[in-house]
Amino acid sequence: MSDPAQSISVKRAQVDFHNFASLGEPERALAAYADENFRRGSILKAHRDFIPSLTPFLEVGANAGHTSYLLANEFQADGFALDISADALRYGQFLRTAWNLERSPILTAGDATRLPFRDNSLAFVMSFQTLSQFLDIESVIREVHRVLAPGGVYYFAEEPVRRKLTMRVYRAPYPERMKPFEKRLYDSGLLDFMAMDVIGADQEESFGIRQNHRFGLREWSELLHKYFEECRFVTFPRQRGWANQMVQWMLRRMPGNAEARIADCLGATLAAFCRKPGRLPAELPLTEALACPDCGAPLPFQTTELMACPQCAYQAVNESNVYNLLSTSLKAELYPGNRADTLDFSKPGHEEGLVEGFYELEGDFGSKYRWIGARAVVKLVRMRAGAPLLRVQGYAPSVAKVELRANGQSIGQWKLDRPGLFILEAPLDEAPEYQVEILGSPVITEPNQKPGEGRLLSVNLSLIKLLPRE
Repeated sequence: MSDPAQSISVKRAQVDFHNFASLGEPERALAAYADENFRRGSILKAHRDFIPSLTPFLEVGANAGHTSYLLANEFQADGFALDISADALRYGQFLRTAWNLERSPILTAGDATRLPFRDNSLAFVMSFQTLSQFLDIESVIREVHRVLAPGGVYYFAEEPVRRKLTMRVYRAPYPERMKPFEKRLYDSGLLDFMAMDVIGADQEESFGIRQNHRFGLREWSELLHKYFEECRFVTFPRQRGWANQMVQWMLRRMPGNAEARIADCLGATLAAFCRKPGRLPAELPLTEALACPDCGAPLPFQTTELMACPQCAYQAVNESNVYNLLSTSLKAELYPGNRADTLDFSKPGHEEGLVEGFYELEGDFGSKYRWIGARAVVKLVRMRAGAPLLRVQGYAPSVAKVELRANGQSIGQWKLDRPGLFILEAPLDEAPEYQVEILGSPVITEPNQKPGEGRLLSVNLSLIKLLPRE
């Protein structure tokens, strides 16, 4: 099951991250998705003359599917929203209610490096913040080119252009997690001249998602022109702070293509429209677009509840309006069902592994968690051969210390020097089962409660699991 573009461990991390982040803090997510749709829709409208048809469409890496809902409703297009996380798509159906939407794309879990679609079957493909999640970006471009019909268009946006004017000496978190001195450097633009990569990239990498920020404008152009006959590029360079603005002012006064020079020097996000050679067919039936992810044969809709391959035994059932179209082997690896080596607090049944020290379940959708006090204990059973890796995912409301113990032995201590999400990992000795203790400090009394009634809290936890070592 080796995939040079994205390892199985990274695919697991993508599933966990999208499940957790797709609609965590719903009001905040809705505002962010509405802002993204406004930007993406505005770019699309400005280049609508380049696109012969939006139907049938596919969004790759759709997350909650919010931009697919935009195409289905504002642009009246028909198509598919695909993400490796079936749960992110399932939770994303909340958008239909929140935004009072009439139409929905077909929701499909799938792998961007092996799209479950027939050759030359789609008029329009789009993706956002997706290509840079793959070490081999070309493998995804190649798949997009395969499923696009002749004359079809690929639209992507929010991909990073590598910045040249930086010393690459400092990894910076997202602004909401910055310390005061980092925020001052960020607001001035000076932090960009020190940053190793895209600001905030460490959060995804802490989940185990490996990102690819190596492409400058030249590399993007060379790759895309290898597969597409015509491309339009739109760059959005770093604007924040006087330092970036001063450099931009100087670069604009030099001869040549100022926009490309600014993007190369200061870094940017890139949007592109790429047309496949040929003439778009008059008809591309939506119901004839899918292909079996196991054998590649056409995958018809048997009913609205079932897709079944006529050539092999592959089936995909409608699970809360989502079809899981991962290959059989990858589906078994990423969606094994309830297991004794995984406590996902967003899933029913995780309570069976809780031993002591946990408060009641809180949160929404995939972002569900339980607070602990000074100590909590869980039981995990090893399901794979060999010594595993323990992963603990949680949230610290302030600077904190966390210690992990397994079967009575300390396996690591961490000082969390900033509030927010954390991922802790530690190798374990081989054993049939593990009693894992999580010790958190400092312990504070829950605020805004009557004296003597507040809970004693340290950190909250949302996922505890055993992973195979790479």
